[in-house]
Amino acid sequence: MGCISKHYLNEYTILGVWKIEEDIDTLLGMVDLDLIDKKKYKAFSSTSRKLEFLSVRALLAELLGRDARIVYNKNNKPFLSDGSRFISISHSNKLTAILLSSNEKVGIDLEHMSTNIGRIAFKFVNRKEKITREPERRVYHLYLHWCAKEAIYKICDKEGISIKKNITIEPFDVKESGEIRGSVKTKKINDTFDLFYTRYDNYTIVWTKKNYDKG
Repeated sequence: MGCISKHYLNEYTILGVWKIEEDIDTLLGMVDLDLIDKKKYKAFSSTSRKLEFLSVRALLAELLGRDARIVYNKNNKPFLSDGSRFISISHSNKLTAILLSSNEKVGIDLEHMSTNIGRIAFKFVNRKEKITREPERRVYHLYLHWCAKEAIYKICDKEGISIKKNITIEPFDVKESGEIRGSVKTKKINDTFDLFYTRYDNYTIVWTKKNYDKG
């Protein structure tokens, strides 16, 4: 299927989503891998990991053209090699998402809602946060909290942030799509973020963007 969504959030920001339905050979034909990418690709042993890797490059080519290149820092955070835009990447199961902005830092996370996330909620939900008790909405609500915290974690680009202790999501009513507000408090960061979310099939997608000083 390839690119299922190419949404311009504003004149500076693009959100793209790719559904992986192609085989490896098809995806290879959609991208131009440089020597570094070829080395990374060959190091993957599993087919699923190769498909993820190629889908990211195919989606980036769809959004920016086949010359666009991703590089990584020592913490494995992605950047565009030409520095033209901030980038955040997420993938889960058969979906890949990329958020790009030329003037704001970005963070995105998506998750396939395939597990009983309630069993591990204690690992990321803190006492200040409220989760609905309605069974039909509780799983989605928990995934929204998890994705929102991951998106904030990515945009902050700081080591030593605890998903549970340092990031708090304000109470909100669960809808198919909507807005969330979250905050980060550490010795180095004290900031708030507006996040946006949507549901696609059995996936949760949350993203945020902000022009702020990394410090």
